[in-house]
Amino acid sequence: MAQNRTKAGTRLTGRIVFPDIPTYHAARMEFNRRFSKFPKVIVFCRRTQDVINAVKWARERGVRLRVRSGRHSYEAFSAVNGGIIIDVSEMDKVKVDRKNRVAIVQTGNPLARVYKKLWNKRMALPAGTAPDVGVAGLTLGGGIGLLSRKYGLTCDNLKQVKMVVASGRYGAKTIVANRRQHADLLWASRGGGGGNFGIATAYTFRVRPISTVSIFSVTWKWSDLEKVLPVWQRWAPSVTNRLTSTIEVSAKQVGTIVSTGQLLGGAEELRRLIRPLLLAGTPVKVLVKTVPFIVATKFFAESDLHLEPKFKISGAYVFQPLPREGIRIIRVFLSKAPNRHSTVWSQSLGGTGSAVSRVSPTAMAYPHRKAETIYELSARWRNNREQERNIQWVERFRRALRPFVKGDYVNFPDLQIKNWPKAYYGVNFGRLKQVKRKYDPYNVFRFAQSIPVGKKAKK
Repeated sequence: MAQNRTKAGTRLTGRIVFPDIPTYHAARMEFNRRFSKFPKVIVFCRRTQDVINAVKWARERGVRLRVRSGRHSYEAFSAVNGGIIIDVSEMDKVKVDRKNRVAIVQTGNPLARVYKKLWNKRMALPAGTAPDVGVAGLTLGGGIGLLSRKYGLTCDNLKQVKMVVASGRYGAKTIVANRRQHADLLWASRGGGGGNFGIATAYTFRVRPISTVSIFSVTWKWSDLEKVLPVWQRWAPSVTNRLTSTIEVSAKQVGTIVSTGQLLGGAEELRRLIRPLLLAGTPVKVLVKTVPFIVATKFFAESDLHLEPKFKISGAYVFQPLPREGIRIIRVFLSKAPNRHSTVWSQSLGGTGSAVSRVSPTAMAYPHRKAETIYELSARWRNNREQERNIQWVERFRRALRPFVKGDYVNFPDLQIKNWPKAYYGVNFGRLKQVKRKYDPYNVFRFAQSIPVGKKAKK
C-alpha cells in the first residue's frame, strides 16, 4: 500500500493510518493512557525505505515527527498532536547466529518476541522484564534487567546500529554505526536515549548461551520494612554477579514487600545465597525453583501485566545504601499513598564484580556505572480526577529522597526534573550534543527532553 494526499514531493509508503480510518483510534494510543494525542498521520513502516520516505515527507512539508516502537515512552515522547508518528513495530525480524553469538534484531520487536526467538536457539540477551516494551527505546536508553550484573546492560551488548538519519535540508538516508564507522553514533546509541539522532531500524547484539536459571520470590508483611530493606540493599550488590535481584514495597493498603531475583545457577545454591534475606523479618511466602530461562522471563513479566492504564513514574540511582532517614521517608510516603497502586521498586545493578560497574562512565553514553541500585517511584490510576494527586505524590516523594539519591534513568523520563540533562546523562551530555550536531544539525528529531544541537566544536 502506498498513498499520499499531497501530490508534490515524497510519497508515504507502508501501512498508513489517517484520522478518518477506523483503526486510527487504536493506532494513536500510547501505553500510558494519561496521554491522548492526535497525530495528522501514523505510518507503520515495514521496511527501511518506508522510514526514509516518512522522514523526507515530514521534512518537505515542515511537519513535526515522532519515532515509535513499543509505545512505552512514559512521558509520551513518541506521540504528537498534528504531526506524523513513524512507527517501526511491524519491522520485527530476528536472525540468530548461534555459532558467532550474535543476533540481528529489527527495532519493532517487543521483548517477549526477542526472548522467544533467541530461546529457540538457546541464547539470551540481557534486557528488561515488561514483555511488550519495544527493544528500540529500551536499548537506546540503556536496558536493565535480571541478567545485568553478569552480562551488563542491553546497550553494553549492542555491536551495531542501522539508523535512518536526516540528510541535507530535506532528505534522509540510512547509515550503519559500529566501531569501524560512525563510532561516535554507536557510542551515543548506547544510553543516549531514544529518538534523539534518527530512527534505528536494526540492531546487532552479542548474545549468550543459556538453558536453565533459578528464580526466587520472598514476601513479607509491610511492617517488616525497616528490617528487610536495609538487609536487601546491602546484600543485593555484594552477592555474586550471577544473581540480580529486585525489591518492591507496595502501598500500605496492599501491605506487602516482595523481593525477586534470578541466578545463573541451581536452586540449592540460590537457597544458600538468599539466606540473609530469609533471616530478615518474618517471610510469609518463599519460592525457589529452577526453570528454563524462557519460563523465567514470563515469571518476571507477570508483575508488568494488568496494571492501571494511567501512571506517573520517576527514577533515581542509589550509590550507597539508604540511611535510616531514607527508609523512613519510604515508609511515610507509602503509608500515605494516593491509592493501592503506588509502589517503590528497586533493582540491583552494581557492586561486587558487576558487569555494569566494570564499564567506565564515559565509555558509552550511559553514565550511571557506579550506582549500586536503581529506584522507580510509581503511581497508577484509572480515573482522571485522581491524576493530579498521583503526580504530585510522585514529585514530592522524589524531592524528599533527593539527599540520598542521584540522577535518573532516561528510560524513566520525568518532565518535572528541571536539570534533566545532568540527571540522565551526567558527564556525557556535552559529547551527546556534539553527536547531535553532527547527525541532526537541523534538529529534526526533537521532543520535550531531546538532546539539543550543540555548538560547533572549536578546532
